[in-house]
Amino acid sequence: MSRRHAAEKRDILPDAKYGDRVLTKFMNNLMIDGKKSVAEKIVYNALGRVETKIKRAPVEVFHEALENIKPAVEVRSRRVGGATYQVPVEVRPERREALAIRWLINASRSRNEHTMEERLAGELMDAVQSRGSAVKKREDTHKMAEANKAFSHYRW
Repeated sequence: MSRRHAAEKRDILPDAKYGDRVLTKFMNNLMIDGKKSVAEKIVYNALGRVETKIKRAPVEVFHEALENIKPAVEVRSRRVGGATYQVPVEVRPERREALAIRWLINASRSRNEHTMEERLAGELMDAVQSRGSAVKKREDTHKMAEANKAFSHYRW
């Protein structure tokens, strides 16, 4: 990590179909080996499946699912006098979004459906209804922060 100055945030262009920047970030995170067209196809087809099942605007469903996954607090390790404490801290908005995207992708990849489109669509629909492994990950993070609330005075 450079000590001179913080890295500049790159401007991300909105995606072609829906004009949404968060969706572009999601596709970029889903992409493997630089195959963006494959990632786009997976996301657009998954959103199409969600639209046919739920009968709502797919981008609206995507954002609602992300909101249900975003964590408010997390724990960070802090060494104090030879002991390591898990200190609960609030999560910055950019990190909340990044964690939600990462958790959604990992949860989708670990599902048992045949194609990634089906997995992603299933996980999005579960997240909208506040269930599924991505939402469970957020709940576990919140529980851990709640359990370690006694160490919150070590916050830096």
